[in-house]
Amino acid sequence: MNKPDFHMLEETIGYQFRDINRLITAFTHTSYTNERKINKIESYERSEFLGDAILEFLVSEYLYEHYKNYKEGELTKLRASLVCEFTLSQISKNLGFGSYVLLSKGEDQTGGRERSSIMCDLFEALLGAIYLDGGIEPGRTFVHRFLLDDIETKVLFYDAKSTLQEMMQKEGRQLTYVQTGEKGPDHNKLYTSEVCIDGAAIASGDGASRKASEQTAAYNALLLLKKKQV
Repeated sequence: MNKPDFHMLEETIGYQFRDINRLITAFTHTSYTNERKINKIESYERSEFLGDAILEFLVSEYLYEHYKNYKEGELTKLRASLVCEFTLSQISKNLGFGSYVLLSKGEDQTGGRERSSIMCDLFEALLGAIYLDGGIEPGRTFVHRFLLDDIETKVLFYDAKSTLQEMMQKEGRQLTYVQTGEKGPDHNKLYTSEVCIDGAAIASGDGASRKASEQTAAYNALLLLKKKQV
């Protein structure tokens, strides 16, 4: 893979770095740094650590200001649903972050560019880099624009299976899950499951475990139901 054009990534996220090296570091996976034993470079781990803390603060601040009728427990659950791995990884995938992350050859060949855990890390590492480069305001703008733009849809995933189950029970319909695929080495399995309503498959989903794939399938089913397509 050719070296990514990080200036194009700046255009995608709507922020121009004063120090482009902060952005490059935020997209440098540990496998890439370990592969280069000479001229050792820094990975995104420290930036991710910082971004994780900033993300929790910014989301907490937003929810506190905009959900005034929510109690502490409700706010905590809502925040957890927004900062979970699935939500952040989906945003990163939609923004094309997989095309920019620097990986070792082995990590690249085993699907690292689409791995949810890495995509989640990149969102947090990027937020940390934005904060280091420009302060809290551009970080707040980034989070509001890409994470807090459609909260209702994003929080569906967190309780997707239980939400779908309750919905089907109220309608008197039968809900089942069927595992339809399993691929990859033992350390990096990818499972695929379908969710069926009254015996008919309506949506599918992938995940690192059977349970995760069912959760994704349930989420995709809820999105279809929301659009009244099934």
